Amino acid sequence: MTEAPSGASLAQECARDAVDAFERYNGEFRAITRRAPQHFEERDWHGSQRDAVDRIELYGRYVERTVASLRLRLGSDATDRALWGRIKAQFAALIDALPDAEFRKTFFNSLTRTFFGTVGVSPEIEFVALDLDPLARVADYDFLTTYQNRGSLQLLFEEVLSSFRCKAPWRDFERSARHVAEEVERHWNAVGEHRAVQQVELIRPPFYQMTRAYLVGRVTGRDWQMPLVIALRNSERGLLVDAVMTSDTDVSVLFSFTRSYFHVDLERVGKALLFLHQLMPHKPISELFTVIGRAKQGKTERFRELFRHLQTATDQFVLAPGERGLVMVVFTLPSFDVVFKLIRDRFPAQKNIVRDDVLRKYEFVFKHDRAGRLVDAQEFKRLRFPRARFEEALLHELLTETAGSVHEDGDDLIIDHCYVERRMTPLNIYLREASPADCALAVLEYGQAIRDLAYTNIFAGDLLLKNFGVTRNRRVIFYDYDELCLVTDCRFRELPTAQSDEDEMRGETWYYVADNDVFPETFINFLGFSDEMRAVFLKAHGEILTAEWWRGVQDRLRGNDVLEVLPYGAHRVRVASSL
Repeated sequence: MTEAPSGASLAQECARDAVDAFERYNGEFRAITRRAPQHFEERDWHGSQRDAVDRIELYGRYVERTVASLRLRLGSDATDRALWGRIKAQFAALIDALPDAEFRKTFFNSLTRTFFGTVGVSPEIEFVALDLDPLARVADYDFLTTYQNRGSLQLLFEEVLSSFRCKAPWRDFERSARHVAEEVERHWNAVGEHRAVQQVELIRPPFYQMTRAYLVGRVTGRDWQMPLVIALRNSERGLLVDAVMTSDTDVSVLFSFTRSYFHVDLERVGKALLFLHQLMPHKPISELFTVIGRAKQGKTERFRELFRHLQTATDQFVLAPGERGLVMVVFTLPSFDVVFKLIRDRFPAQKNIVRDDVLRKYEFVFKHDRAGRLVDAQEFKRLRFPRARFEEALLHELLTETAGSVHEDGDDLIIDHCYVERRMTPLNIYLREASPADCALAVLEYGQAIRDLAYTNIFAGDLLLKNFGVTRNRRVIFYDYDELCLVTDCRFRELPTAQSDEDEMRGETWYYVADNDVFPETFINFLGFSDEMRAVFLKAHGEILTAEWWRGVQDRLRGNDVLEVLPYGAHRVRVASSL
């Protein structure tokens, strides 16, 4: 008969199981990531899409498996908090010398929060996010490759490009290198000065996102530096440089919270993140973790950013600016750049959906190509806040409209479920307050957002301006997902011609409309544009008010084309299968 392990040995075994489970997860995460270069070489864009979804789903699968395994090992002791305290201590000792140890702590927290349904934080059985700092032990940049300027930018960038290992031949190598050199020169001409380039530093593994590979780094000189990102395209006729980004704004858009995650195989993630943060100092660390595919660590970092901020801020949570949502209650802390979205307990009759429909829409967006036009919403559960931090009107709405997911616990407010997103200015408010020139740009962006979403098989459903936001880079983003659906699931129709005066005069629709019927020519009637902005929209985007345009997009999507919306240059979309 096998003797039951002692408390100490059981804690050690469970800690080892948790460490090993993370190592298996991380190994599979990296194995999927390392397939990206092959997809790029073979122009296997559908393979890239499948791997993007598989990698996103990986973390949840490993947490579930590990919880099930530990539950069997622990038996009746599965929720013994004292035992889990010892498991935590053993786990901490096992990972102390490992790189990116905070990833492992986040994984451990996922396990304990599943076992205990933890509300707020429980320091005795989990690692407190406020104490975690994934960049604390970053001491060097040994992941960079440095290229010295020996007197010719052309030769410098030939050396840079030749370091990119790919089986595909270059279409015109010298022309590509010259293009990069000219773009760097053009940057200095645009800012009205010329500075001598001393070297280029690149993060060693390339970054891959859908159909593009990116060389990410910086150009440096005496007492100055600037970002450098080179976008590479593998066309049917060979490899070429597709774009060169040298401003922090352009690089920030590439690493946006509205883009799909990069596939980049980093040995030391924290080191690379610190370097990226230097290139984009205005971008939170949490978003950088998320955009390279470490979504759970991104959530941990956002939690840490929020609760550290709450320790010093004095303002209260308030209802977010904008029109009252029919499906969500949305609130914000004015001094912190996010919004919190809670699903209402009841929806009005015109919203033909239930709570599970909303959850599925957000899950869908999490896994879909966001094309730079959909917000990456992070799902949080069982958050604890001081009740006094909530303005009374907001508190009343939460307790009456979202009572199914919000309750009071003494002096605290417990939020069982919410989504956290970057805060933006609602488009309808922006158009009331911005200058005529900025309004015109926003209207153009709004139309382009509808196009970009369509190219990735997304029909927003509710196109009202209040459902779109404007970022600090003045990009227009869609953030209301309850009526979102696939373009290929819709039937785009022209409005029928009235057969009689009686039909024309009816107050209700006189023709049959199925649930999936869409009449694009009616969109403009509900947008509330001024005459000037209406004219701007119609001139640039009038075709998206026709059923024919939408059916054309459907044909391309159903033809198995991969339509990619690029995060740089003029608004462009390419059919990847014909690149």
